[in-house]
Amino acid sequence: MNGKNYMSWNKNQHIPRYCGSCWAQGSTSAIADRFNILTKTLTPSPVGLNAQVIVNLQAGGTCNGGNPGDVYKYAMENGLVHSSCEQYVAYNLQHELLAKDICRDCLWGATGPPRPDDDGQENCFEVEPDVMYYVSEHYKIKGADQMKAELYAHGSISCGVHATELWETTYFGGIYSEYVRFPLINHEISVVGYGFDEETQQEYWIGRNSWGTYWGEYGFFKMLMHKDNLGIETDCLAGTPTFEKPATKIIQ
Repeated sequence: MNGKNYMSWNKNQHIPRYCGSCWAQGSTSAIADRFNILTKTLTPSPVGLNAQVIVNLQAGGTCNGGNPGDVYKYAMENGLVHSSCEQYVAYNLQHELLAKDICRDCLWGATGPPRPDDDGQENCFEVEPDVMYYVSEHYKIKGADQMKAELYAHGSISCGVHATELWETTYFGGIYSEYVRFPLINHEISVVGYGFDEETQQEYWIGRNSWGTYWGEYGFFKMLMHKDNLGIETDCLAGTPTFEKPATKIIQ
């Protein structure tokens, strides 16, 4: 906005293995952007929020898919943690949730360097996050007019799309459009802006995916506005960032 970048970084939900965590990626990325707007990026690096912790907590789902609305609910009731609290491993927890599965640090092994068959987790311990990231409210958005108004006033939103094989495998840039008679939302992304192409006279959405920077336009995409856009305007969410835990629930 006005030449300043408030976005958190692009991610890849599919490494080091395939994980259907888009519901956690798109939502935490959009919320992180709003914290960068709130703080005017006064921190040394942009705020990033941890999607792996959301998967660990099953705060909406697992690597088998989930509900982004529950991420906003969890952010309001419990708060999110910074991306540096956990490494993204694209994996569901294989044990009962421990405190160190939310925010941790690890020490060098007492008996020497870690072995290839030893992940060193016995030398890891819980760390208390110095900052928690909440939303004071969360709400649904639908349609081009509401989306534009929300983006202009408050920043990024998370939206569901019908991710087709064609879009995933053939999009390398430009304004994408594909007709799907009955879009079925199966993927969550962040919509970070919108624009108008003078040459084609088309309005479009600017989206950020979670399939790596080598997909699309350095991890971003443009999607046709108003029609043939994989349902991107039908199911969006947003939240109001705050560093204070809300006293009461406010859900619209």
